Amino acid sequence: MSDWNANIITEFRDNEGKVGGQFEGAPMVLLHHYGRRSGQEYVAPTMYLADDSHPDLIYVFASKGGAPTNPDWYRNLTAAGKATIERGTETYEVIVKEVTGAERDRIYAEQARRYPGFADYERSTAGIRTIPVLELKRA
Repeated sequence: MSDWNANIITEFRDNEGKVGGQFEGAPMVLLHHYGRRSGQEYVAPTMYLADDSHPDLIYVFASKGGAPTNPDWYRNLTAAGKATIERGTETYEVIVKEVTGAERDRIYAEQARRYPGFADYERSTAGIRTIPVLELKRA
């Protein structure tokens, strides 16, 4: 795990799910996942979008900062179909489902509206890949 991720994870845990810096005020979650080949456990900090209608449903975005490839955590979560997350002070199991089509586009557009950096990521990946959106539902 990079020092950057380790620092974010420590700050998240020390501050009941809140972090500063570029993520100040943003909803954050820690994704616990296992390497699909290695079986090693990893933790990835990422922003999320809560579903306003369903409190046990959130969306995460495999943006990888606008890189041309998907992050490893995306492949690990979709392969497993389940994960554990830390959200605020809670830790719980989730079922993972990829969101596609018009529903994916609607959810991603809302994230980009709230956090314009996500619009930049989408522009960076245009013609290369569509940034995946994953639904995480409390198990």
